Amino acid sequence: MGPRTVAGPSKQEKLVSRGRHGSRNDSFQSDPPVLNNPKSVLKRQVSPEELQKPGGKYLKRTFTIVGDAVGWGFVVRGSSPCHIQAVDPSGPAAAVGMKVCQFVVSVNGINVLEMDYRTVSHLILTGPRTVVMEVMEPLDC
Repeated sequence: MGPRTVAGPSKQEKLVSRGRHGSRNDSFQSDPPVLNNPKSVLKRQVSPEELQKPGGKYLKRTFTIVGDAVGWGFVVRGSSPCHIQAVDPSGPAAAVGMKVCQFVVSVNGINVLEMDYRTVSHLILTGPRTVVMEVMEPLDC
């Protein structure tokens, strides 16, 4: 799956690079890589209100994930709420039970239900090596 980072590419993403000729000395220059985002793992979009509704079809779970040398082993995508798009089976997140389709409720005590995945990823990447995440897991995923 490549490097295990929160915002890193999943194994479904394709790395496409382009090149161009020109400029000084007609040397080969490569443009930055272009990523194609994979299809979402979610069956349907869910609102933050639906997740917080008492008696809903979601199970709340809390994970304490200690990052290793390459990251935490999962990919966050989506917005309001974000969800877990991919989990590296050999990474720290899988070891504590994180799965795809879980919705991210909080990161290190900060409510992230109304945030997009870039903001949530930034919180994780700039925080401590140990991340405490609260998620809501659909019972039918």
